[in-house]
Amino acid sequence: MFTTSYTVTGMTCEHCVASVTEEVEEIAGVTDVLVDLGTGALTVSSDRDLPEAEVRVAVEEAGYALD
Repeated sequence: MFTTSYTVTGMTCEHCVASVTEEVEEIAGVTDVLVDLGTGALTVSSDRDLPEAEVRVAVEEAGYALD
């Protein structure tokens, strides 16, 4: 199991959190996604080592950015 943390910028509400969560959950191998609106923290657990670029693309698809 791999767990990695990132910081997402641009989120302002729970809808933002839901959008980021949905997009990141679609990445192959992801087993859990936790997003904290207050801090912008994104914690991703997966059964493989995820390249940051895959997470970045998913976050950008949701309309936000990795810091």
